[in-house]
Amino acid sequence: MIALNLHPALQLTDEVFEQLCRQNPDLRLERTAQGELIAMAPAGSETGYRNADLLGQLWQWNRQMRLGLVFDSSTGFTLPNGAIRSPDAAWIAKSRWDRLTPEQRRKFAPLCPDFVLELKSPTDDLATLQAKLQEYIDNGAQLGWLIDPDAQQVYCYRPGQAVQSLERPATLSGDPVLPNCVMDLTLTWT
Repeated sequence: MIALNLHPALQLTDEVFEQLCRQNPDLRLERTAQGELIAMAPAGSETGYRNADLLGQLWQWNRQMRLGLVFDSSTGFTLPNGAIRSPDAAWIAKSRWDRLTPEQRRKFAPLCPDFVLELKSPTDDLATLQAKLQEYIDNGAQLGWLIDPDAQQVYCYRPGQAVQSLERPATLSGDPVLPNCVMDLTLTWT
């Protein structure tokens, strides 16, 4: 990950940031609330495999329950603090998505997902990801999971609660935010 402070030479407005993303589709870009540009390397194969498994489980649950929409890591969201973030997986309740205009849906939706998942890759800094999860919670997420396969730890974030650390759980329950959603983490630990 590379963080670039472009002030005062360039202010990363929503429009400038969107244009940068369109002109560099192979880069994974985010903007912090302070206006820094974050460029992230593509995930390694092992991380991509694990993330696909988790995203697939979330998608399957949502397909059965039909309570909202699932988004992959290529999706950016404009958080209330002005940051534009792209979690590895996200879910938004249908009622919240339906309140957005068609124009808002086409861009980086101006809301924080209800659920976010970040999967730590070997090159990620744990403290940076922990701060990112806290940022999601501070901006309206109701549940966040930070999964660290190397340390075999899961950090669960909820508003108004201390971060819960779990050592190599076999499953994770999303209740009540993701009703009856239980993710199997077997492939995450292998």
